[in-house]
Amino acid sequence: MEKSTFKIQHMDCASEENMVRMKLDGVTAVKGLDFDLQKRELTVFHAGELDTINAHIKELGLGSSLLSTESTEQDVVVEDAKGQRKLLWTVLLINFGFFVVEMATGFVSKSMGLVADSLDMLADALVYGLSLFAVGSTVTRKKNIAKASGYFQLTLAAVGFVEVVRRVVGDEPMPDFRTMIVVSILALIANAFCLYLLQKSKSKEAHMQATMIFTSNDIIINGGVILAGLLVLFTGSALPDLVVGAIVFVVVIRGAFRILKLAK
Repeated sequence: MEKSTFKIQHMDCASEENMVRMKLDGVTAVKGLDFDLQKRELTVFHAGELDTINAHIKELGLGSSLLSTESTEQDVVVEDAKGQRKLLWTVLLINFGFFVVEMATGFVSKSMGLVADSLDMLADALVYGLSLFAVGSTVTRKKNIAKASGYFQLTLAAVGFVEVVRRVVGDEPMPDFRTMIVVSILALIANAFCLYLLQKSKSKEAHMQATMIFTSNDIIINGGVILAGLLVLFTGSALPDLVVGAIVFVVVIRGAFRILKLAK
């Protein structure tokens, strides 16, 4: 048995952890995975095929590099599959619920920042859903599900980005900054709670450590929409909302391409 540790620079979110899990799911040499989102590191327990494992991780484009590899007699801890499924269902429902809330309030308040943030929540829900529904599936079916999800997300984000451009050149009404701020704060709390649940599942004895990963894309995006709402209030301009919306749509598009890489 070998133990190899990878630095994955852009693995700052639990949904990206699940993308790595899915990418390595078909590699028979992999016997166990241990993730540390705080350090952005992954330890792989495997029986050879290091080059294959390394290539699969690199395909996701998350900025990975091999830190070390060594022989080990350490026992591989078998994850509680039932507990993992329950946890994935919980965070999936939270993310999908806030996708619906943010999408609806985004249209009502005319905020592209909220609409874009809702797609980011949907992106996470898609990854958690892929992790659930791909279990026990054939490799071909897993790839087809990933491909369909990636193109769906990419299409929504592209349409949203075009709408931002249309609003920049057009004469659109001001977004409701109150709705932007309140809903984004609720979404931030929801993301923090998801991260708390995911971190708690890693260590029952030290579940209070790193309950929120402040560098995660989700929380940064929530903070960006809150800031945009405040700038709309103080500047009397819709431009901050459109700028944040455009940035988030780009983030979502990048996430869609990463999901599509699971289909390769």
